[in-house]
Amino acid sequence: MSVIRNILNSRSSKGGNFFNVITSILGFKPKNLSHYKKAFTHRSLNQKDSEGNAINFERMEFLGDAMLSAVVASHLFKAVPGGNEGYLTKMRSKVVSRKHLNELGKDLKLIEHVQTNIPKDQFGVNIHGNLFEALVGAIYLDRGYKYCKRFIYDRVIDPYVDIEQLEGKVISYKSLVIEWCQKEKKEFDYEVYEDTGNDELKHFAVKLRIDDKVVAKARATSKKKAEEKASKRAYYALQNKIE
Repeated sequence: MSVIRNILNSRSSKGGNFFNVITSILGFKPKNLSHYKKAFTHRSLNQKDSEGNAINFERMEFLGDAMLSAVVASHLFKAVPGGNEGYLTKMRSKVVSRKHLNELGKDLKLIEHVQTNIPKDQFGVNIHGNLFEALVGAIYLDRGYKYCKRFIYDRVIDPYVDIEQLEGKVISYKSLVIEWCQKEKKEFDYEVYEDTGNDELKHFAVKLRIDDKVVAKARATSKKKAEEKASKRAYYALQNKIE
């Protein structure tokens, strides 16, 4: 445990200590490093504070998620005065989608700084977005709303939030296809069938039937991903009708 504590208190990355690493990521100096150390601590270390509470980034992730939603919602509310609740909710979902947060975490190379007992190549892709949210939570606890808002604008809103582009961005092809089927009163079904691939990692194969006709097939490492992949193929096959 003392070894882990020493690493957290004085870790190096590209020649700089943890303070310099965080300063470089944030664009301003942190005041209380303990918040950021927690934001990069994985539960596999099984660390606890003096009161027996777990020390890891999961609670920080919850807080960061709320701050991201609040700042993005405020921006959209002001930027699109004519947008109704449904429109604003959909637009916010596009900005803070899991895929986008994962990309942000990857761009900042946050996984390089996480402390864990699990090999980093065994993490799923969502670790990148989780760390990004935890980092936002740490900023809020350390420097308050003003600096948290500044970071979100610098890293999320200013470089990526373009209203016209967001309006055309698809979050879920599955939702699009289902909405179209329901609107057109078409029968649809996602059928999981036996996958005969030789991959070491288990794959799921899915057929998407619309009105009892197979319009797309796909395989992926989860049923959810396979359904989304098949939906995307179906969307492009039926794009003229759907749009």
